[in-house]
Amino acid sequence: MSTTSSSAAPLNFFWFIPTHGDGRYLGSEQYSRRPEFGYFKQVAIAVDQLGFNGVLLPTGQSCEDSWITAAGLATVTERLKFLVALRPGVTSPAFAARQTVALDRLSGGRLLLNVVVGGNPVELAGDGIHLGHDERYRQGREFLDIWTRLVTGETVNFDGEYYKVAGARIDFPPAQSPRPPLYFGGSSEAGQELAASSTDLYLTWGEPVAQVAEKLDSVRRKAAAKGRNIRFGLRIHFIVRETEEEAWRAADRLISNITDEQIERTYRRFVEEMDSEGQRRQAALHGGRRDRLVVAPNLWAGVGLVRTGVGTALVGTPDQIAERLREYQAVGIDTIVGSGYPHLEEAYRVAELLFPQLGIAADRQGLRAGVANEFAVGQYGGSKTAIPA
Repeated sequence: MSTTSSSAAPLNFFWFIPTHGDGRYLGSEQYSRRPEFGYFKQVAIAVDQLGFNGVLLPTGQSCEDSWITAAGLATVTERLKFLVALRPGVTSPAFAARQTVALDRLSGGRLLLNVVVGGNPVELAGDGIHLGHDERYRQGREFLDIWTRLVTGETVNFDGEYYKVAGARIDFPPAQSPRPPLYFGGSSEAGQELAASSTDLYLTWGEPVAQVAEKLDSVRRKAAAKGRNIRFGLRIHFIVRETEEEAWRAADRLISNITDEQIERTYRRFVEEMDSEGQRRQAALHGGRRDRLVVAPNLWAGVGLVRTGVGTALVGTPDQIAERLREYQAVGIDTIVGSGYPHLEEAYRVAELLFPQLGIAADRQGLRAGVANEFAVGQYGGSKTAIPA
């Protein structure tokens, strides 16, 4: 295996805090780990030491709250940034602005916001959101207008279709100037328009490079028409091993306990319940079939058989995966938001095997500490349902 770093610019590389649960097998209780703060802390401290730039905390009915979890993890980490969910419609823009400023100040300017407008209409109804798909994005634009003005120090009066605000203000500035960055993912036309007008970094789930390039070009054109520039990121899983054979065995093992009934039930949910264009695109990659999982070189759709959100993984050797990531980088991606099962052990594999190929300097002391940490997770039991985000 080559250990020569690429001459291309290093990617920003984020990891994932599994606030829904974690384990060695998808769709199974075997060797699973409950969503407990002690485990989240192990993952966060590890990736902080290993040189990851930040972590994504998912959102959803089945997840621990991302804001409260990030506040706790900020006190036990030093450099790590926290990408937490900002959900228009779930809370008011003024209250969300106060939360933003408080967490940004508490963390010393390490807060990033992941704007989440879409999702499963059934789950959204449980949160009191009963708007249609495109209407949610119109509401989101009003929300972000008010939120942005408040966080950047304005006193806001606003009378819109969804919000009416009189004399709103925040008395403390955020640690970051002018405000924490806004990340956003949405494949629909309405989602791309919101990204282009109101956010800083557009995230796409893992798809074949040509499909990603087409989507990024569309968002780039929409942003340029509004006089804006926007950055791009890729949300994807990783199964990296020293040999290709070992990597594909690990992929097969990850889904080896999934039943055909689970696959059918999940695919039906994608088709019948969800109005997410991104979820539709992920489901279309595999079509609910085990024999259609390799959808591009080293790109595997097996995770999406039972998992909502991103369902693809890059599978292979460090050289192969680095080559695939450089292909995504060539079409505009500068940030990777990765994950792998289990998240603690796979963070070490990615840092040890893949980071050198990408020119990312991992913390060697953190890698050595991981030998002990990897075996300190056995007391955590777990959950077997699908994991959002």
